[in-house]
Amino acid sequence: MAVSLRLSRGGSKKRPYYKIVIANSRAPRDGAFLEQVGTYNPLLAKDDENRVRLVEDRVKYWLGVGAQPTDRVARLLDKAGIKERAATVNPSKGEPGKKAKDRAEEKAEKAREAEEAAKAAEEAANAPAEEAPAEEAPAEAAAEAQAEG
Repeated sequence: MAVSLRLSRGGSKKRPYYKIVIANSRAPRDGAFLEQVGTYNPLLAKDDENRVRLVEDRVKYWLGVGAQPTDRVARLLDKAGIKERAATVNPSKGEPGKKAKDRAEEKAEKAREAEEAAKAAEEAANAPAEEAPAEEAPAEAAAEAQAEG
């Protein structure tokens, strides 16, 4: 029989309260357990002494006979100084997912296209202003030719 040290949820809707229990790993989360070894109230402040209450000697006994804590309970035990927990390293934690990267690429491409279109429009707006005096010159020459003739 595999024994685990885990949380069993109690409390009402949106007001969780957990018992830290020793249970058969195949038993349901809130089902039968062998022994209650503590409580965890996530609604209390992190520095509150009643947030996590443990019966340390029983926890140490069960760890000694091979009970495996779940990840959350292992964190609580590490904070209490009962069992050391190796820090996990996730180098891609802050990295966006594949779809988010694709959306960012599309957005950047649209921005580039809009920037190129704006440059083209600006060049087109500046180009006729420079050509306009060149067009006026032949018109002036034609007007002078009519005045002479």
